[in-house]
Amino acid sequence: MADTIAIDLGEKGKVSGFVEPGFEACVDQFVANFNEGEELGASFCIRHEGETKIDLWGGIADKATGKPWEEDTVSIVFSSTKGIMALTAHMLIEEGKLDPDQPVAEIWPEFAVNGKEQATVRMMLNHTVGLPAFSEQVPEGLFYNWDATCAQLAAQAPFWEPGSNQGYHAVTFAWTVGELIRRVTGKTPGTVIKEYLAAPLGLDLHCGTPESVEPRIAPMITANVGDMDPENLSPFIAKALSDADSVPHKFLFNDGGFTAGINSRQAHAAEIPSANGITNARGLAGAYTPFAMGGTYQGKTFVSDKVLRGMTQVSAATGRDETLYMPTRFSMGFMKSMDNRNNRFGMTDSAIMGVRAFGHVGAGGSIGLADPRHGLAIGYTMNQMGAGLMLNARGQSLVNEAYAAIGAPLD
Repeated sequence: MADTIAIDLGEKGKVSGFVEPGFEACVDQFVANFNEGEELGASFCIRHEGETKIDLWGGIADKATGKPWEEDTVSIVFSSTKGIMALTAHMLIEEGKLDPDQPVAEIWPEFAVNGKEQATVRMMLNHTVGLPAFSEQVPEGLFYNWDATCAQLAAQAPFWEPGSNQGYHAVTFAWTVGELIRRVTGKTPGTVIKEYLAAPLGLDLHCGTPESVEPRIAPMITANVGDMDPENLSPFIAKALSDADSVPHKFLFNDGGFTAGINSRQAHAAEIPSANGITNARGLAGAYTPFAMGGTYQGKTFVSDKVLRGMTQVSAATGRDETLYMPTRFSMGFMKSMDNRNNRFGMTDSAIMGVRAFGHVGAGGSIGLADPRHGLAIGYTMNQMGAGLMLNARGQSLVNEAYAAIGAPLD
């Protein structure tokens, strides 16, 4: 029987929720992230074998007003949105509307120009298609105009021959994959997310967030990077600051003002399914649950065994990602476990999960993942962004405890 959680954090607010027996250490770690770490407001959810084992929320949702993080508080989850869109892409593969080996030209003819004629759907999903950033200047507010953004991206020459190299498509994934979804369904990616996942699973999960949700959104607070040692910058930051023609620079600084306005109503209302999904841990864990259960859940088949294998298998891996300047591993649309703790080239950021697990981190540290080997789905969201490019210590500690609670190896 679940225990109700009510823990006073003093001036940091309180932690509420419930926990099933055997998952108490997960509660302890969630609380420790407030008491001993930099957590401000957060939510955390574990679903195992289709059942919710832990559902926690707590801290402060709005630092300016002191408003507490409540059960229904949501926040932007940045690139964790990619994983949610990728779930729908694989459901479309299941339906025969997308094929990983299909030429993009057959779906999006305007894309097949300037060296991208041989691009495939698989390359769009696994970050090898060669469009990790916009090469030309992005006009102010471009990302809020779907058609105009797709047109600029489609006309662009790739940074490398599609399929020949790998670089994280940090923001452009919204359109490289999202436009394929729009063209084969006739619906925007946010609508597909709602119809394929959020509505049937009863999730508080949005891409293109209604105004009615706005009062419940916790503003994001950027990481404190002002005290970075200029003599000891990561390769990614060093390249971004020193080379205006580089992919890292264009990824960080060529976004038409989108990042600067991330807490605006305009940013929340737009559909940018690589970067602006809004939900909480319950929504992330809930979205991944059918896939943690082998693709069938509550009597509905979301994907077959064959399609699920494509979600779990590494599709692209490199020792130096052309965007992040660190080792990365992706299946089609998802991050795979990335353990860079012993990387001797300066980028030790990691996101460590089980060998068959797949999911996606978001800037600042959120994560959603499924591990079908163990029937495990995890969601974690927060509003105080951590530094780094992968899963920070707060999120990783919770993933570690989730695996420990079910007695599964984190390999």
